[in-house]
Amino acid sequence: MKIAVFCGSSRGDDERFAEAADEFGRYMASQGMDLVFGGGKVGLMGVVADAVLAGGREVYGVIPESLRDRELAHQGLTRLDVVASMHERKALMADMADAFVALPGGPGTMDEIFEAWTWGQLGYHNKPCAFYNVGGYYEELLAFIRKMSGAGFLRPEYADMVIVEQQPDALIYALRNYQPPLRKWS
Repeated sequence: MKIAVFCGSSRGDDERFAEAADEFGRYMASQGMDLVFGGGKVGLMGVVADAVLAGGREVYGVIPESLRDRELAHQGLTRLDVVASMHERKALMADMADAFVALPGGPGTMDEIFEAWTWGQLGYHNKPCAFYNVGGYYEELLAFIRKMSGAGFLRPEYADMVIVEQQPDALIYALRNYQPPLRKWS
């Protein structure tokens, strides 16, 4: 299984975020899973990539040309694809991955996980999407997702299709056992 991990190109202000990224990457590797990610060696991206590599697994980076130097592309990867745009980055990562996980991050992380989730909702793929809710990082966002559903903008089955876990083992278990919702198009 290849997991696309979306996360910050910075480490954030709480060391728990980097510790959780390292723990998640090591657990992925221990479970025989490979990583697809944004290709940078900095921030949480670099932490999770280094952890998966340290565990002896494959790591595939996808980085736009314009970010290659700014994000300091990771040079120790199994493969680094350099693409022309963020659109190409997300499309290639989606094609390569069997699942999508958001660790703590900023607007780019939100863009990536929400697009993957939207594609799943629309039936473009049947891959699981998940939030690794480190230290409750995503609680307000999850409350807003419930609000969207309660207001009639998101069917409950599509709100429920997003996996939320706070431990690597529970998250990996949920990814492996994911069943996509029955889509209703009316």
